Amino acid sequence: METHSAGPDTARAALLRHGLRLEVFTIGWNVLEAIVAISAGYLAGSIALVGFGLDSVIESISGVALYRRLGGEMRDGKLDGDHQRERRALFFVGTSFFLIAAYVLFEAISSLWAREVPEHTTVGIGLAVASLVAMPLLGWSKLRTAKALGSRALAADAMETFVCAYLSVALLLGLGLNSLLGWWWADPVAGLLMLPLIVHEGREAIEAARADVD
Repeated sequence: METHSAGPDTARAALLRHGLRLEVFTIGWNVLEAIVAISAGYLAGSIALVGFGLDSVIESISGVALYRRLGGEMRDGKLDGDHQRERRALFFVGTSFFLIAAYVLFEAISSLWAREVPEHTTVGIGLAVASLVAMPLLGWSKLRTAKALGSRALAADAMETFVCAYLSVALLLGLGLNSLLGWWWADPVAGLLMLPLIVHEGREAIEAARADVD
């Protein structure tokens, strides 16, 4: 006798709902973070803060992709099988990371060359502190849920959240040194410190898009 269920079992459904809530929080947080960071960074002339905001835009897009994957399993009882759509999204995200890296690199070098001094930004420092507190907690919750679900996609998204925490440290370092000690060069240098992880995330996204693995 064959039985068929339109959705996952009760325990797995609870994990999926938790994962969906985590992604909703991720999207909402990063959208707000991007608006605040880019606006404050533009007004203060902070390259690191603008770069941080652009990274938040990409993280919110990744959150949408994960929400769709988890939501697909909730509906059908299996992970979303539309590999072509997922590959296109991953390629877009990966390419966007490289564009952000190019922007940060250009602006950082230009600022160092011209000795452009960013203004003090209390909003930017507060945002970096808030992100530094929230992102590790969110990342660990995603990682635990990913292990319980056996979801490599959610695990990768968790690592991206940890990357955001690292970028918060670099941002706080740059803004803090500029505000407290007047080290104007700390802001563009903080932007440069973000580059390795931004490029790494872009490469990971593109490699994942090329791999036909669910």
